[in-house]
Amino acid sequence: MILLPSPDRYGGIRAFVAVAEHGGFAAAAPALGLSPSAVGKAVQRLEARLGVRLLQRTTRAVALTDDGRRFHARCVQALADLAEAEAELRRGQGEPSGLLRVALPPLLGRTFVMPVLLDLANRWPSLRLEVSFDVRAAHLTAEGVDLAVRIGTLDDRAGLAARPLGVQRRVVCATPAYLEAHGKPSRVEDLAGHDCVVEARDGRATPWAYVDETGAARVLAVQGRVRIGDALGLAEAARAGAGLAMVPRWLVAEDLHRGRLEAVLDGVFDTPLPVNLVWPRTPYPSARLRAAIDALVEAYAAAPPWSA
Repeated sequence: MILLPSPDRYGGIRAFVAVAEHGGFAAAAPALGLSPSAVGKAVQRLEARLGVRLLQRTTRAVALTDDGRRFHARCVQALADLAEAEAELRRGQGEPSGLLRVALPPLLGRTFVMPVLLDLANRWPSLRLEVSFDVRAAHLTAEGVDLAVRIGTLDDRAGLAARPLGVQRRVVCATPAYLEAHGKPSRVEDLAGHDCVVEARDGRATPWAYVDETGAARVLAVQGRVRIGDALGLAEAARAGAGLAMVPRWLVAEDLHRGRLEAVLDGVFDTPLPVNLVWPRTPYPSARLRAAIDALVEAYAAAPPWSA
């Protein structure tokens, strides 16, 4: 455990250095904003605490003792180091610099977020990036993450700040050839007779969320011969005719437009998922964090492509 000195101890050191540099208590007083007697008492308290005499006082002048000269050199260096540390922090508040750790969902992160972050790094040479991709939501504080993009409801808002960036909608789709061969489902119950390409995480199938005819939120446990752990793989399987797949709508928008894929039960399985920027709440965000948030908000807040 580090024992921190009292503020009075620093005051005594500053008083001692000022007296040594100005050659007397009266001369040092204006620089410190204190009276000569207050300066003298501060130095006396410092000497009493150290148990040594730092200054040799005469009626006409003040001079450093041998101990005082050695201590003065160390004090000057320590105060200079503190001043430099403060200056570095002030510079850091103005220009993005240092290491920014970011956690992103794999597909949306690589497609949309990374280009913005890399552009930011190109603009600010002192900025360093450390980016991870995971479908699992990172524990920001415990894992030392500065900024994350989350898809879905935020369940751990305590201690976090968030900025919404629209919603991501999904679609259940398949190739026209598959639907011609197996029929196009018109009800949720019809999916039981279809091949569903299942998203699997940690060996477990992810159910499909939907809204029933009463407007209530439901989930459907889907089964299929093909299980894939990421959205890009699900879309590729659907394009290959492997069956019905639920994927982000933006990922297959061109396929739907060109007729290479067809949506089924549209309006049922397109429950919107919130997309948020999240970061540990702090009254003093760093310049690098502010720059990253501002850049992503500027790029996507008005018309996020994943909401189309």
